[in-house]
Amino acid sequence: MTRQERNRKQHFNLDKILILLITLMITAITSLYFYSRSIIVIEAPKTDYGEKIVVQLPSGQKVFTYEKLVVKKDGKLIYQGEHQTIALTGGKIKYEDWD
Repeated sequence: MTRQERNRKQHFNLDKILILLITLMITAITSLYFYSRSIIVIEAPKTDYGEKIVVQLPSGQKVFTYEKLVVKKDGKLIYQGEHQTIALTGGKIKYEDWD
């Protein structure tokens, strides 16, 4: 066996080993990523808004909301949501289960 044939054989073995190691590392990193995502679960806390109600406005429109989002201030009926505040003055509250 000549020197050239020995070098070619060693080079071929090193290529196989290198490709195998890279494939194993990629597989290990991918499996650890998906395993860690399945372990860590962040859940938002559930908030209790009370019973479901329907506010019948004098104009005939209906507002479907929850009991704790409707507040009486200074004799006025006000809806205080997360992002907006709406005056529901003159509306009548009915306790109904809506979907």
